[in-house]
Amino acid sequence: MISKMRNIKYLFLLPSIIIYFETVLKVSVYEEVMNEGYIFMCLFSIPAGIAFYLLTSGFKEKTNKILFISILSLLTIYYGGQMLYYKIFSTFASLYFFIGAKKAAQFAFILYDTIGNNLIPLFFIMLPLTAAVILFKKINFIKIPKESIYKIAFSAAVLQASVVFLVASSDDGMLSPSYLYTEVFIIQDSVDKFGLLTTGRLDIKNILKNIDVYADEDIPMEIVESEDITDNDMHDVIETEEPADENEIAYGYNKLNIPFDELIKNEHRSSIADMHKYFMNIKPTKKNKYTGMFKGKNLILITAEGFSPYAIDKDITPTLYMMQEGGFKFTDFYTPLWGVSTSDGEYVACTSLLPKEGVWSFYKSAKNYMPFSMGNQLKSVGYNTYAYHNHYYDYYFRNESHPNMGYIYKGLGNGLDVTETWPESDIEMIELSVPEFINNQPFHAYYMTVSGHLQYSFTGNYIAAKNRSLVEHLDYSEHVKAYLACNIELDRAMEILIAKLEEAGIAEDTLIAISPDHYPYGLTKQELSELAGKEIKSDFDIYKGVFLLWSKGMEPVEINKVSSSLDIIPTISNLMGLDYDSRLLMGRDILSDAEPLVVFEDRSFVTDKIIFEAKTERVTNKEGFNVDSVYINEKINEVKQKFKYSSLVLDNNYYKAVFNK
Repeated sequence: MISKMRNIKYLFLLPSIIIYFETVLKVSVYEEVMNEGYIFMCLFSIPAGIAFYLLTSGFKEKTNKILFISILSLLTIYYGGQMLYYKIFSTFASLYFFIGAKKAAQFAFILYDTIGNNLIPLFFIMLPLTAAVILFKKINFIKIPKESIYKIAFSAAVLQASVVFLVASSDDGMLSPSYLYTEVFIIQDSVDKFGLLTTGRLDIKNILKNIDVYADEDIPMEIVESEDITDNDMHDVIETEEPADENEIAYGYNKLNIPFDELIKNEHRSSIADMHKYFMNIKPTKKNKYTGMFKGKNLILITAEGFSPYAIDKDITPTLYMMQEGGFKFTDFYTPLWGVSTSDGEYVACTSLLPKEGVWSFYKSAKNYMPFSMGNQLKSVGYNTYAYHNHYYDYYFRNESHPNMGYIYKGLGNGLDVTETWPESDIEMIELSVPEFINNQPFHAYYMTVSGHLQYSFTGNYIAAKNRSLVEHLDYSEHVKAYLACNIELDRAMEILIAKLEEAGIAEDTLIAISPDHYPYGLTKQELSELAGKEIKSDFDIYKGVFLLWSKGMEPVEINKVSSSLDIIPTISNLMGLDYDSRLLMGRDILSDAEPLVVFEDRSFVTDKIIFEAKTERVTNKEGFNVDSVYINEKINEVKQKFKYSSLVLDNNYYKAVFNK
């Protein structure tokens, strides 16, 4: 029957076009094209393309032709849009992105600039649609018999099932096709392994699995009171502690008296019981000589947009330089990039949980009990707590997530009356907000800045243009100069903040912490190398971040331990002398003796002994170490578990179950 069909030549037209789109996308964003993933992509494209073909074959010829052009138009927009999104944000957009797309109008000029810089790949993406429009009259998509439709559909379904079986059977390696297809949703690696179209299908599946079950649940805001823990209360830890040296101080542990055995016994939900068992067996971190160093002091915590260690300069950003050299100086700190760039980076720094792929974790957490956010922790011990953002107050739905963290929250549009520019001024945010809390001690203020946002140019970026005269003399390219001009705004905002604290006589009673949401991906790798004054080669180099932790009058301390933004909450909690349970967080107090572990979205990781690259499974031993496979496999499993249980904490409102809230 198929051989008699007049339009059989169109059966593989759409599969071929999809493979063409996928190839153009791969060439434009990935360094390696012809890999295992290219084969899976081609195999998945055939049944998907046949399904589209069937949609264009069941009606009258004119309707079929219109459907063909419509499908081709949607594919062109999808592939072109995702390619441009990647060029701007260094990742692909989950469909979850469109929840907040209405607030993205200010990125229009960035999009225009990106289009101008990517005309060649866009030309190739537009080519099939252009050809189809030109040849529209010659396309003969006649209606085919129902019997043929059933046979073709059955054949496509068998092929799809066969490809899925092949993928599920490919279980070798950290990022095996089976792991990426069935267990996790890592959008960038999924596109590389299966193609954009299949990733879109997996994205929809992931979103449907994450329909919020807590939409109508009222979550109380208070935090449970903790109890003092002694060394005798260590029965629920698998690893036993070595006896302390007689010259060492026995500090105890950052651990609450959580009755895990009783919780497991009374828990009827198997998933929650499993989580109790996991966290019960995590080794808590020890308290240390820094525990309570800033107990009772004020805290200002800042997530700085696109901030980089290479923006800190003695002459260009002297206040940030002073804070770096005069406080805790973390020399081996990382800020990984996550799927929902800024929001996920903020989520990690504010919760010490890894974000769940394919959703907006911070937004989803707004329905959950979040006792370990600094706002809720400090509010529970009598602090006045505030949060500010100098862009739209409801962008990324911060108007829901941030009050849930224990803050009185203000942004542009709900009480923080900064001048609406793009981006807005960090200086203006500080000047408007500080009077609201500086006389209400003890206080804790959290800021999410925006002045450091891309695009790094002197046209279309208000802050870069504002500070242009301050960087014109520098021997850098224009984009690097513009980036530094943006960070001068942050530096001067910190200068004003510290001056106001000094004027109030409380600078020595206030701890200031600053870390980035992500590296400045608005700069190319070459421009980042120019800024750094050295070649930036690998992703590990790109993700080198900065964590400023400073209080006036403190003795400078250099910390050479591997650490990341995941470790911020436990580190500050320990410094503030707060009662918290280190087992329930994914990061570790950097100042403790806990073994360091920095994890990245693709499951790569860094420890004090090795650097592990998940895509290639390459292990680089650090100087003085030569680890065995047992150690590597233990760390691989630990990393996977951290991602798994971070997602489960978010999905199951786990802290509420632990503290019976």
